Amino acid sequence: MTPSLFRYSVQSQFFSSAGGALSNRDDLVIEKWDSSKLGEGRVFAAVFAHSDDLAIFAGGTIMKLISEGYKGYFIKTTNDEMDSYDLSFAETIYRIAKETDDVVEYMKLEKLYSLDYKNHYLEHSQLTEIRHRLITLFRFLKVDTVITFDPWGHYEENPDHYITAHAVETASWTAGRQLDLPELKDMGLHPKFITRKYLVARGPQLVNRVVDITPVVSKKLECMKLHVTPMDNMYRTYLDLHPGAKISQDEFVESEFLQKADPIYGVDYVEKFHYIDETDSFSFMRNQQS
Repeated sequence: MTPSLFRYSVQSQFFSSAGGALSNRDDLVIEKWDSSKLGEGRVFAAVFAHSDDLAIFAGGTIMKLISEGYKGYFIKTTNDEMDSYDLSFAETIYRIAKETDDVVEYMKLEKLYSLDYKNHYLEHSQLTEIRHRLITLFRFLKVDTVITFDPWGHYEENPDHYITAHAVETASWTAGRQLDLPELKDMGLHPKFITRKYLVARGPQLVNRVVDITPVVSKKLECMKLHVTPMDNMYRTYLDLHPGAKISQDEFVESEFLQKADPIYGVDYVEKFHYIDETDSFSFMRNQQS
């Protein structure tokens, strides 16, 4: 995550897909905790650019889905080499790799797959390659749900975020097509569509689902703290931008990434998403009124 973008809140606004007007809040789903195993037999992939994106944007949701029976994997697209304050590239990669392993274990994820593209330098010319690698992983792992950046979110300046978002979006449906990478079928990796998408953005986006993370908010905080190197980077950059600020690193992390939820939700803490269920309507004209 880029440490300079403190003006962006993880809490996105309600925007519709037409004209930037406020959405109909009757369409909003508040996803609460359920003791039943609704996710048995399902598999999600959390696909983010950087190690700390995982806990910051979706840590509570990931814990919720796993508690409901999901198997979960973390696919990270970059090598995180830029995400320290005063370390070398090599030391930064080494430390964050160890910290990421700790986070994966803490969250009870099955495995980390790191694609290791150069941090801050993802570009459109790499989209096809990244998409093909994701299609292969989605089929191999039998993924049916993704958690990632919203490719339609506004004002995202980090190329790692928006390139990852677009790669995941295109891989999600091409993974299910018969003629995309047909050679994979000869390897036993048969087409499988991604049907559920939890999409997150730092700027304004359409928000139609919030996940109640109140039961695990303390665990999310602890998980974020496991990202020692990037959190140190963001905190020290914050102090550079705010000379004389009297705030500890723990206070910074909590105030920046664990804001109280809007009272309209009826819960204390949430993670917000643009949620898409591709099985709701098999239509090429999504969200069009007849």
